[in-house]
Amino acid sequence: VAGIGRLSTKGSVLLLCDMQEKFRPNIFQFPNMVSNAARVLQAPRVLGLGPTVPELGAWDLTAHAKTKFTMMIEPVEKELKALGDPKIFILCGIGTQACIACTTFDLLEKGMEVHIVADAVSSRSQTDRLFALSRLRQSGAFLTTTEAVLLQLVQDAQHPNFREIQKLLVQPSPDTALLAFFSSL
Repeated sequence: VAGIGRLSTKGSVLLLCDMQEKFRPNIFQFPNMVSNAARVLQAPRVLGLGPTVPELGAWDLTAHAKTKFTMMIEPVEKELKALGDPKIFILCGIGTQACIACTTFDLLEKGMEVHIVADAVSSRSQTDRLFALSRLRQSGAFLTTTEAVLLQLVQDAQHPNFREIQKLLVQPSPDTALLAFFSSL
């Protein structure tokens, strides 16, 4: 049964999709999206997919080669099983209309709760990105932001890692041009 969208470090996993150097020139708002994903990565550092861009800071994560548009490939499924089969997934990366969407659909079909960090996903075009976010929301995924994820994961200023997370929030998250999307909802 899907939850109400509350995040917790218990039972949650972060999946990063295709944050690769070769996509840099073609992805809308790439530098700002990567900056936001890097912030999210500082909290639950679990899985990474594909060789990542240096500013993401994901050199210590396991990368998985894939040709499918879903991140739910056999090696990832095995790692998730070893992690105790988490039920809550936080997604960042590119392309929103392809890999993020297919992964979301696969997870939702399995009854998992999916949180898409809207300011840490993108596509080649803003149109594809915004329509994908709208469709994923209609399908049952939760749309969230970088700052919301970080604060929801610690849940309390008394959390032992709150100060560390707070340092990530000193500067506001870079704008990734989502206001037009949300003003139309």
